[in-house]
Amino acid sequence: EVQVVESGGGLVQAGGSLRLSCAASGFTFDDHAIGWFRQAPGKEREGVSCIASSSDGSTMYADSVKGRFTISRDNAKNTYLQMHSLKPEDTAVYYCYTQADLHDYWGQGTQVTVSS
Repeated sequence: EVQVVESGGGLVQAGGSLRLSCAASGFTFDDHAIGWFRQAPGKEREGVSCIASSSDGSTMYADSVKGRFTISRDNAKNTYLQMHSLKPEDTAVYYCYTQADLHDYWGQGTQVTVSS
């Protein structure tokens, strides 16, 4: 069974940092891209960042997080989103995503709250 499970959210003051983790299982992790999305209250889910397969490793970031967030992956089937200089507008539920066998898989989400 394909699973992606997020962790690492929490409450942080503006200007602070958090690192989110996404643990993957049930598929060939190295062969798949992993994405991070977020959804703030009353807003649509938006893409934050993604990282290509392990052999490629290329990354993409939403303009709103460029220079502040860094996505990475390791050999233990984990993907990370390191977030610095957090702003109140980064407050949202953050989701890990992958697509395997033409199906979309989402984690349950982890709440990030940035206080001003």
